[in-house]
Amino acid sequence: MKKRDMNRDWIDTARTLSQALPYLQRYDEAIVVIKLGGHAMGSDEAMEDFARDVVLMQQVGINPVIVHGGGPMINAMLDKLNIQSEFVNGKRVTDAATVEVVEMVLSGVVNKRIVQAINRQGGTAVGLSGKDAHLMICDQTNPDLGFVGTPAEMNPKMLQDLFAHDVIPVIAPLGAGRNGETFNVNGDTAAGAYAAALKADRLLLLTDVDGVKDANGEVLTELKAEQIRQLTRDGVIAGGMIPKTETALDAIRGGVRAVVILDGRAPNACLLELFTEHGAGSLIRPD
Repeated sequence: MKKRDMNRDWIDTARTLSQALPYLQRYDEAIVVIKLGGHAMGSDEAMEDFARDVVLMQQVGINPVIVHGGGPMINAMLDKLNIQSEFVNGKRVTDAATVEVVEMVLSGVVNKRIVQAINRQGGTAVGLSGKDAHLMICDQTNPDLGFVGTPAEMNPKMLQDLFAHDVIPVIAPLGAGRNGETFNVNGDTAAGAYAAALKADRLLLLTDVDGVKDANGEVLTELKAEQIRQLTRDGVIAGGMIPKTETALDAIRGGVRAVVILDGRAPNACLLELFTEHGAGSLIRPD
């Protein structure tokens, strides 16, 4: 019998798998909510890689929940339809015409793209929005913003039922109003609300930056809640990072064990965070 060559890559792969064992045990049956931002979705290849990682996570015992955005896709469709859109404090002003486009893009195009990618990789995913099974009941955030909602009541039982049948929920950030309205919800806010309702072990906010940075531009790999507040008061955390860190703090107050802000464009970002010692991005824990 011919002796097979021991390729160095195979050895490294085996060593990595062995070193991951404590983390695989640590996250067995854990709920991990992943916010997939529109900018983090990238190419079709990147989407397939993300889907493969999600299926692997489920195979080793994690219950993943995907909450997605789709801002760039919404902007493209609004431009195509010549519908003007503006933002106030980072939130899209959503009139009746705009909310129809938002729902069409998020629940129709983006949601199904993610679902199909997971199914192609051998998982079983189902597409939902907060309007399904009363998952997310919203109040209007501000009349000046139109159909923009703030989560008010969360009903996660359907998600728990899906876990029991090894189904991966993929959720568009839309909510139902008390009078049947459709509300557009910020994707990070929606992900944080689902994570809190499920008392998730981790909330992973995949974005297009490496994480929370200090005044010198270096990524802070681990922070406590009070450090986030102080960095915000000092103006170090600013711009688009403010709503993400606010989501993290709200989620932690709601019972989420920890939140990670990380670059979703990096290959295997979720696996690096969950199953390696060094992790990825910025880990935010309670005080």
